[in-house]
Amino acid sequence: MDRNEVLLVGRLSASVEEHPLPSGDTVTKWRIIVRRRRNRRGAALTDSIPCVTFNPETAAVVRGLKPRDYIEVTGSFRCRVFGPSAAKTWRYEVEVSTAKPYEAELSEPDDPVDDIGGVQLAALIPRQVSYLAPTG
Repeated sequence: MDRNEVLLVGRLSASVEEHPLPSGDTVTKWRIIVRRRRNRRGAALTDSIPCVTFNPETAAVVRGLKPRDYIEVTGSFRCRVFGPSAAKTWRYEVEVSTAKPYEAELSEPDDPVDDIGGVQLAALIPRQVSYLAPTG
């Protein structure tokens, strides 16, 4: 069975953009910054993931947030193709069906890791700089 389900928890990167379409609908666009797990060199890398919605209720939730606020979204991964046949542009994005503000709680390094739906919560929460810096 095929499944196309996406769950993202991250920070809103910038203000939301809205674009009216010829059909009368409005597409709402934004990006979510999601931290990757630390790599071998110890650097924290991030991904900036483009998100869109055509749902007015979902758009209202996202518009109510400020840049750098945490957000949780669910939706589907989409590949869209734009442009003339000689010069196609491929764009990958998450088409969001639900969005809600996310209350991030910082956990201490000795706290047990919460596991919600198979996702380790501590992996989603950025650690304070003192935990990332080598000591000694």
